[in-house]
Amino acid sequence: MAVAMHDDIDILAKAKRSLPDDYTPSDDEEYMSEKQLNYFRVLLLEWKRSILQASEGTLQNLQEGPLREPDLNDRASSETDWGIELRTRDRQRKLTAKIDAAMRRIDEGEYGWCDMTGEPIGINRLIARPIATMTVEAQAAHERREKISRDD
Repeated sequence: MAVAMHDDIDILAKAKRSLPDDYTPSDDEEYMSEKQLNYFRVLLLEWKRSILQASEGTLQNLQEGPLREPDLNDRASSETDWGIELRTRDRQRKLTAKIDAAMRRIDEGEYGWCDMTGEPIGINRLIARPIATMTVEAQAAHERREKISRDD
């Protein structure tokens, strides 16, 4: 699981590096101005493109054929690696759906605003997690409620 999250962070970092260096949103500007929305739109599109590009390699490897390791330990290790890779790709598939949802929120004028409170999510949080739908405080409260309901 840590590997999958690390991969997501690497892919997002790669997407951020591909953006033009001439602009980064800041708190000094009007919140969710057209310039900021365009920045996040390009970032989300680039992030999705990077995810899809990474998944193409997995698909190509899967099509090359089944595992044919002569040693049982090597075969088990390879199958474990494939399982991890497939779980990572499934996680990224779900992430692309969240990216699409964020793009819809941009188009509908709802991006950057907390689903729970209606408050601004914050530029720094959105730069760190462009698909965020809640403020840090609302997210923490949501997770506490989830944990309590699971414990019951």
